[in-house]
This record gives sequence, C-alpha cells and structure tokens, in this order.
Amino acid sequence: MTNNIPLKIAGVGYSLPKTVVTNDDLTKLYDTSDEWIYSRTGIKERRVVSGEENAVDLGFDAAQKAIEKAGINPNEIDLIIAASSAPPELYPAIACHIQSKLGIEAHIPAFDITAACSGLLYGMQIGRAFISSGIYKNILIVATDNNSRLLDWSDRGTSILFGDGAGAMVLTPSDDGIDDIIAIDIKSNGSIGEYISLPLPGQNCPLVEPCSTKKFQIYMNGKEVYKFVVKILPGYIVDMIEQAGMKAEDIDYLIPHQANQRIIDAVQDRLGYSDDKVISNIKYYGNTSAASVPIALAEGVEKGKIKLGSTAILCGFGAGMTWGAAIVRLREGIC
Repeated sequence: MTNNIPLKIAGVGYSLPKTVVTNDDLTKLYDTSDEWIYSRTGIKERRVVSGEENAVDLGFDAAQKAIEKAGINPNEIDLIIAASSAPPELYPAIACHIQSKLGIEAHIPAFDITAACSGLLYGMQIGRAFISSGIYKNILIVATDNNSRLLDWSDRGTSILFGDGAGAMVLTPSDDGIDDIIAIDIKSNGSIGEYISLPLPGQNCPLVEPCSTKKFQIYMNGKEVYKFVVKILPGYIVDMIEQAGMKAEDIDYLIPHQANQRIIDAVQDRLGYSDDKVISNIKYYGNTSAASVPIALAEGVEKGKIKLGSTAILCGFGAGMTWGAAIVRLREGIC
C-alpha cells in the first residue's frame, strides 16, 4: 500500500485494575505453588477486575490518558477501534460504550475487532490505512480485556496465565512529514485456530435437532501455542526488520506481547538484545491479551525503562492464530 499521508503516534495510555492476585493466592484454588508458576511462565501476580468493573471501564480510563497525551479534545476523535478477546458483551461494541463515556457528540464510527492478543497491531494497521487515505484524521485505538471473568478458575494450566488491563493509542496525521510507523505487518493461520478458543453459549430452535454446546470460557492448548510461537515469531521479526532495510541494532527496544517469559527470552536471544532493550512486565500483570503491548510501552516510559525519541518493535500473537509486528518511532510526549 502506498502511504500517502504520514502517521503520528500522538498519545498512549494504560489502565489496570487495583485488585492483585498473587501466585500464593492461587494455591487456595488448586494444587500449585509460586515456584511452579513462576518457573514456567515468569508470572508472580496479575491484576483482575472486581465487582462490576469490566473491560469498558479499563478501556475508558486508558483512552482518556492517551487522548490527554495527544493534546486533543475527545470531540476531535473521528474513529474509535476497540480490540478485545474477552469483552464483557458482544454488543453494544466496547468502542460504542467508550464513545458514549468520552462524551463524543458527533455520530462517529466505532467498532470492535477480534484478533485476540494481536489486536493492537491489527488496529494500528487499520488505522494507518484510514489515515493514509485521508478518510479519518484522529483515530483512537483501545485494547482492553477482562480475561479473568472468562476463565475456568479450576483449570490450573490456563487460569494462571491471564490478567486484566487496557491500553490505548491515538493516531493522527504527522505534522512534520515523518511517519511513526516505519513498517507494519499482520498475519493469521486459521487452520490452527483451535489452539485457543472462546465458544459462545447457545442452543438451536427447539423445533430442530439440538447442537453441541461448550461452556463460555477460554480454552487453550498451551503446549501447542508455545511450540507455534517459538517456531514462528523470532524468525518473523528478524525477517521484518530486514525487509524494512534495517538491522536489529538499529532498533532501541523490543516491546513484545507478554504471554510467557520463555517466549520473550527466545525472541530476545534471536535478536541478540541485552536485557535493557527488552521490555517485560509479565511478572506483575500476566497475559493481558491485546492490552499487553500498550501497557508495556506506556509503563516502560513511565518507569524510565524506555527513553523517548527512540525506535521500537512491537509484536504480538494470539488466538486465530494471529500475529503481527510494527517498527515504530516513539516521540517525546506520547506517554
């Protein structure tokens, strides 16, 4: 695609629930230990929604912070894209809820996408196309999930992995002619989609043959997901950097999806990066799905791990199976 209008990443924000569930807390639910979980995943604790709190609330908070950093009024937003693999409801869309909560008066388009943990990358590619073509100017992308509400909390293999959270990003036309997305790519392989699934409940009309049903909860084949990602992701990122005419050393930071510390380590080893170039917060938040990359980015800046005026590679993978990556410029003031 010819990129006609360059794009600016104008603001990024994040939000996390206050409630913390540690590995030791999980020993009350099933036979496990902090050492068992941490050695296999790199996770010590995760944040979870409590009471009536949900992904809309988290996404709204993250959106407000991103819009403030972008220095624009919510009514200047002319498109909202929400990415979620665990929404509180299928419709109304999270994006429509956030439009309402932001008090946006215009009847702008707002829709959700389902690319699971790759959702931010998919949203960025869609937003880039809209800005490049001149159709929309100020686009809000919100990646938010309340995974904890859709887990089987008796399933030790899956429930230890996930946490709740939200991240948001505002994309606008660049005012200096420099495109903040140096390269971006998204992919999928639906033939292995059964590795991670979240079936909806339902039943056929009572006048016809009944259908089989599954519980409304996240199912995951962790071993197959791990093997797939370790096989695909490191080489995919190396190829993308080369196709962008760059070398691994040209990029200041790797900001990966926070799914498993061993996967992050595998990508880091392939790129030959030192620890200070790799942003990992999975220890404290677990896998927050589509929100994990923007949370890692915004918190990394906040805590001084990421210096702005730099370049980074964002990458994610998830149910579908989907995956994607973007090489981006991180300007001063975005977080």
